[in-house]
Amino acid sequence: SDLNGGANGEDIEALLATNGLSDLLVEKTATIGEKLSVRRFAKVTGDAVASYIHGGGRIGVLLDVQTDVVNDAVKEMAKNVCMQVAALNPKYTNRNEVSADYIEHEKSILMAQIQNDPKESQKPEKVIQGMIAGRINKELKEICLLDQVYVQDSDLTVAKYVDKVAKENGANVTVTKFVRFETGEGLEKKVDDFAAEVAAQAGM
Repeated sequence: SDLNGGANGEDIEALLATNGLSDLLVEKTATIGEKLSVRRFAKVTGDAVASYIHGGGRIGVLLDVQTDVVNDAVKEMAKNVCMQVAALNPKYTNRNEVSADYIEHEKSILMAQIQNDPKESQKPEKVIQGMIAGRINKELKEICLLDQVYVQDSDLTVAKYVDKVAKENGANVTVTKFVRFETGEGLEKKVDDFAAEVAAQAGM
């Protein structure tokens, strides 16, 4: 089963207890003089698991591919999809992962925007609903990996690219999951407000 860390410290502790990872962290911390810790992790298993590291380790991607053929062409396809994930940072693998609550929230935002536009708010309800559906569909094409335009061939979506490679190799291929981690992602960044600091020191 998948183990996803970050929110659940017990999973992090279990990970550190395996294979001497805790000792390795201590050793590396001593070597470089900076404290290292594990904030999050994911375990990905599949018929083919591809990985891609970008920017000297700034972005890392794992891709879970279910396939009945594992050859160089399928491996290359998986690597290319990893690069797509690194570059375009999708939120979901496919539309099935998008919650109904997310869609409803987006619809309510779009409806509010339309109602605040005197020209658009006068349109018939059917037209307004069509506009909302079109905008939602456009957004899903940007945030769902398999719906995205494939960066190496703009005539294809990622799903069509995967299908093309599968057909060329007589394979059944499904991209089921990806994990994308970026250095510093999720960390609270301290923003210093110099003017407020000066004012506070001056008792203003």
